[in-house]
Amino acid sequence: MSRKRPVAIAVTAVTALCLLAAGCADSSTGTASNKSPEAQAGSGSGYPVTVENCGEKQTFTKAPERVVVMNGMSVAEVSSLLALGLGDRIIANQQSYGKSEVEGRAEAIKALPTGDVKLNDAYDIPREAMLGLRPDLVLSVTSYGFDAKNGFATRDDLSSVSANSYISPQGCDDDPSKMTVADSYTLLRDLGKIFGVSDRAEKLIAESEKRVDTISAKIAGEDKPNVMVLFSNMAMGGNDFSAVVANGIINDILTKAGGSNAFANSSRTTFVDLSKEKVAATAVDELVVISYNDPAPEAYAKKLLKEFPQWPAAKNNTYTILSDSMYLGPSNDLAVDKLARKLHPDAF
Repeated sequence: MSRKRPVAIAVTAVTALCLLAAGCADSSTGTASNKSPEAQAGSGSGYPVTVENCGEKQTFTKAPERVVVMNGMSVAEVSSLLALGLGDRIIANQQSYGKSEVEGRAEAIKALPTGDVKLNDAYDIPREAMLGLRPDLVLSVTSYGFDAKNGFATRDDLSSVSANSYISPQGCDDDPSKMTVADSYTLLRDLGKIFGVSDRAEKLIAESEKRVDTISAKIAGEDKPNVMVLFSNMAMGGNDFSAVVANGIINDILTKAGGSNAFANSSRTTFVDLSKEKVAATAVDELVVISYNDPAPEAYAKKLLKEFPQWPAAKNNTYTILSDSMYLGPSNDLAVDKLARKLHPDAF
């Protein structure tokens, strides 16, 4: 699988997924309850609200009702909206990983409207199509999604038609290499403020923080195994291994799970483009394969273990398959939990 644009690390605190359009997340495990539109979407007092975002002030006089979620190779934004019970506000969504650690989330994302627009070469919504959707809020994982050079509607374009715009945390410079789990919480808090559902956002954040803190306490003082994280069957560069993660939110998740990125020192950017020789020479204790719209990530993981039998991971036949929980968004605690149990089974 190849993409014309690097996957934006994003993607994503604990979460529940509201499976109904009027459902709202009641806990980290995900329950849905039916509520009136007024109760659901922050109608009533509290507006106007202003959010500082990438050097711009975005003022909302009411909760947005026509939301467009740009692709950006992320599911952080759409998953956060669903976790907050705001799926009925989305008129066009381009985000999907095909799989999720949260039961029902992938199916709920697939069921969202796409706006029936023709995408550009970056698999996203071009300027004229965007303006034709008449959004009142457009979400982009990085500033890339609002760059006129890429054929997108700019933030000024959107403002001229009374639409607000939002770039997710650490996305202002189109560089997610410094992203951490705290940025997932910032995304939830900002969306909670924008839609008047801050109570829901704070509940999700508190549940996630509690879960991660409990896990961290269990594995305190343990050795940190070397972990290789890469996308399943994806090419983003010229070498054999061009979709290997070096920096970003994944490193923070690994740290919280008691692991260490085996290739963190290989690049300052989010991804590193590695030769087969470099990969072979590195001791990999645990292999983590990220499934991005790949129906067979397990087969890819097994192929790598067979290709590098010298790895400790291969000798122990150990690997982990993850998806949206490894990125910016509402379920990083699920990745921390799964990885910690795999890396330190005796602690649980």
